[in-house]
Amino acid sequence: MRLVVGLGNPGAKYRNNRHNTGFLLLDRYTEKHNLSFHKKLKYDFLKLTEIIFIKPGTFMNRSGSAVTSVLTGNRLEDILVIVDDINLPLGEIRLRNQGGFGGHNGLKSIGSALGTDNFKRLRIGINDPSGKDLADYVLSDFSKHETEILEIVFEFAEILLEEYVEYDFDHMVEKYSKFKKSYSEKIQDSQDHDTNS
Repeated sequence: MRLVVGLGNPGAKYRNNRHNTGFLLLDRYTEKHNLSFHKKLKYDFLKLTEIIFIKPGTFMNRSGSAVTSVLTGNRLEDILVIVDDINLPLGEIRLRNQGGFGGHNGLKSIGSALGTDNFKRLRIGINDPSGKDLADYVLSDFSKHETEILEIVFEFAEILLEEYVEYDFDHMVEKYSKFKKSYSEKIQDSQDHDTNS
């Protein structure tokens, strides 16, 4: 059994925050496939044949508690965490087998709860706050133009996620490598259009 964790904060007021990028992608994916989440005490979940999607019902800095709750009674062979990343430009996507937490409280909580940083990540750039208060920045909504770019981001990220669901992380990385250049050009074109308009 594999686990996909989309990170975010629960509640309507956080729905479109930058920090809720993981939730937003999973919501988009499930809507596209006419699926829906079910509620448990510490998380919302969707169970497919060989995979579980969850959105922690805890706040970001307690995400690890939700993940360890899923571990009870489930033998997990693989964990993929979908996370926003202020260290990447808006729209840039990175896939990692493991790594540090980059100051992200959700990743830090999961790492602490699991006792390891050995879990996979799909990181989606949301831009550096550039001198703004970090908490205010990640808990603010995407702008109209950022939301337009996110449409392109999520379209590509959904394709990657489908590869993970259908096959595995290696297939996901292969798909990313194959289409990264055309995806990056599409993002750049969108940003250039905004600059020139």
